[in-house]
Amino acid sequence: MEFSQFAEPQYAWIQSSRQVLFDYCKAIKAEDFVNQNTSFGQGGSMRNLLVHNANTYVFWVGKVALGKSLEFARNESVEDILAAMDLFDSVNQLMIEFLESNPSNPIEYEIRGVKGITTCAQIFAHVTTHEFHHKGQILSISRHLGYVPIDTDIIR
Repeated sequence: MEFSQFAEPQYAWIQSSRQVLFDYCKAIKAEDFVNQNTSFGQGGSMRNLLVHNANTYVFWVGKVALGKSLEFARNESVEDILAAMDLFDSVNQLMIEFLESNPSNPIEYEIRGVKGITTCAQIFAHVTTHEFHHKGQILSISRHLGYVPIDTDIIR
């Protein structure tokens, strides 16, 4: 089975789960969406974690796998959930290109001066599991702010 045959349906499930999170975040007060909680990494707000997730896709999929010269989003440039959704529209475009490219060769990368080799399957697994990790943090932040988190699992 080719990588894309395996990954395309999985990414569709991830997008569906992400949309559930976005719909939930639409009901979050604007000031709560950007409220930073120092107990959580990456700036500790729901917004900042979404931007961090998007930037992880940009780095691994856009820069490393596709070799594109891309800019990272800044937290301040994403003012609300609608802007975060727009940011993930660009992530989805990167993922379409990545899945269609179906690279089979090892992919070289460098992080903080350390070189490594990975595969498209490892990149896919990394960015998607990374997203789910931070999605859990987003829901935990919302709980700390008095909201009742919803089920955003792939199977709900």
